[in-house]
Amino acid sequence: MFKRVYLEQKEPGKLGQEESLVREECERLGVEVVPCLRKQIQRRQLPLTRECFICGSIDVMHGAMKQLGIEVPEPNDFPKSLEPFFHRKIWRSTVKGLMSLLEYGREVFAKPAGRQKYFNGRVFGSQGDTSFVYGVSRQEPVWCSEIVNWRSEFRIYVVGAEIVAQRHYWGDPTVLPSQSTLEEAIRIYSASGEAPAAYGIDFGVLDTGETALVEANDGYSLGAYDMDAASYSRVLFTRWQELVRT
Repeated sequence: MFKRVYLEQKEPGKLGQEESLVREECERLGVEVVPCLRKQIQRRQLPLTRECFICGSIDVMHGAMKQLGIEVPEPNDFPKSLEPFFHRKIWRSTVKGLMSLLEYGREVFAKPAGRQKYFNGRVFGSQGDTSFVYGVSRQEPVWCSEIVNWRSEFRIYVVGAEIVAQRHYWGDPTVLPSQSTLEEAIRIYSASGEAPAAYGIDFGVLDTGETALVEANDGYSLGAYDMDAASYSRVLFTRWQELVRT
């Protein structure tokens, strides 16, 4: 177990939802908790070691990795091994390519593909929508996908090949994904060598009734959707332990 846990404060004396869950679990385990601010990580003002755990925003996690000499993982939102579960065309492009599609009247969903999230994923349907990527380099990578209609979306929290929690976050909560499809996808992803030790993976149900991959999310910085402290912390702890061993 970690000797010390650093939790990012959004402002002095105030923890976010995710950090509060980790604090609750650390207090149960008897692990020392130290609140910190993003600027302390960015300025390398904390005595971080590989026996510490850090919980915070993407920028905080990446800053801690760089200080510890850990290579920041490349995002893998749409793992190759899970392509049979896409149920829509998904391709990698650039902001320039996205603008070209809009010039031809194509409607697509697009989201950042790099480590930095310069804009929020959304449907782009006209040239006027280029305002949402204003100021972003035209060479910045993006993911594009054809438009589909989702009835519901769920996040699946996974450690190894074990589902530790399944939480609804959008759409009709009564429209559940196929459990057998989820288990098959996680088995394939785990066996592929692409999967981290712990992660969140989003699946939804399309208007066709198919259970489809929304996107995969690395486990070192995940949103907690109505999670219990123990399960949520287990995902983060497991992934961080894998990273510090590299």
